Amino acid sequence: MEKRRRTGGEGGDRGMEENTMAILDTSGFNNSKISDHLNDDRRAFLEAVRTASLLPDNGSAPTRKMFEAIFHILKDADSVDLIIESYQLLIELDKRFPRVYLSKGEQSDSMSPLKAVSQIVMVEEAWFPFNFGLDSYNEKVEARNPSRSSVDSSGFHALIQEIAKVATEMKSETVGTTFLKNMLLLQYLITVLEGDFLPRNCSYQENMNWIILRESLLNMLLGSRKIVYKGLVKDCLSLMCDLSQLTVFSEETGYLKNSSGKQHHEIDYAMALALPEVKKCTCTVLKTLLVMIMELDSSRRIADHQGLTTRADGVRTPVVDIILDELIYDNDILFSFLQYSVQTRRSSGMVNIENLDGVLKCLSNRTSTRSIIKKISTELIQLLLAYAFQAYLLLSYQHLSKGLSDKQEDDKSNCIVEVCKNMISAFTCLRQENPDTEILCIGKEALFTAAAMLSKKS
Repeated sequence: MEKRRRTGGEGGDRGMEENTMAILDTSGFNNSKISDHLNDDRRAFLEAVRTASLLPDNGSAPTRKMFEAIFHILKDADSVDLIIESYQLLIELDKRFPRVYLSKGEQSDSMSPLKAVSQIVMVEEAWFPFNFGLDSYNEKVEARNPSRSSVDSSGFHALIQEIAKVATEMKSETVGTTFLKNMLLLQYLITVLEGDFLPRNCSYQENMNWIILRESLLNMLLGSRKIVYKGLVKDCLSLMCDLSQLTVFSEETGYLKNSSGKQHHEIDYAMALALPEVKKCTCTVLKTLLVMIMELDSSRRIADHQGLTTRADGVRTPVVDIILDELIYDNDILFSFLQYSVQTRRSSGMVNIENLDGVLKCLSNRTSTRSIIKKISTELIQLLLAYAFQAYLLLSYQHLSKGLSDKQEDDKSNCIVEVCKNMISAFTCLRQENPDTEILCIGKEALFTAAAMLSKKS
């Protein structure tokens, strides 16, 4: 593990800070100034930072004070263009000047030739938007001006809850620029978590130094006593599903609609254009967050087995277990989660189905079916089976198109026939257990496809 200072002289950085911050010193943090003038000054400041740091090939990284000012604009601005501008600038600066990264070094011993190894590098003076009590600079900023401070673990959880509240209630007085701003703020914070975690986890995979991951922002967030870890995961999952059901702005009516098609209220046209993509990206970063937690759990499991952890690391329920519990006992989340998962697979072109035949055989058993429908509604079971059947057929025909031997083609064809029979049997069992069950349109399509394929094979 290596700590470095950014390249470039301190005098030059200080001069850049003085020149750019002068634009804001008289008004940028004075909310009593006329809004238009305040916004103009903030736009000029953001452009000055972009020009000084991003346009030249050898541009210097902004100082902590400058990063702090950009972050404050993102949190405080009430105009859509300033919110998006400050967010994009922060993202671009993080890509150009990473806080944590891997560098390639060379390592040799008497038994092996030189080989490249990754070394984790952390920039000493880097600014972070988080405050987990380990950064004295951020603590001083928070004490001096709370509105400009970084985000602690409870603030991160509260941000997710606030977005979820608006997405669920859809009140006209709350769906506005604040909703858009909070989603972009959440996206940025998760992007920072990702930028810190990924190089650390990659380094850990090579050298098994658990301390590198223990000190990651993600691990500190999840281990904070200011939040309830399970509650955070459940709220992330719930928000991801709620946002996936929130449809986009309708240009014909000028209204925002939810999945039921109900019109809510007129919104700013600029925000309406930005909202669909921001909503989609928010779902994506929430998924990224959950995947990162899974990767951290996996690395933690390896560290536990090798005796690298201590009592100070505490005990945490694997995120997969929490997600599975939610899907089993919350039908609303399961329904949304299945639809979101299918949309994600369609957009990525990826399908991964394992042991579908085993699931169908389980549902073809009346005793098992009776137990399952006590926890999951028949409508959700139909949705799960139909989408899984579609994915299975797609994956099967992709394999057949790769030029299998005659015997392999026969085996694959027999498997498809068996799955079709079990698909029909599973739906029959559902109707037998609950005669009032109405077969959904997608379920009828799956049954028709299975019957047609069996007829073709007979």
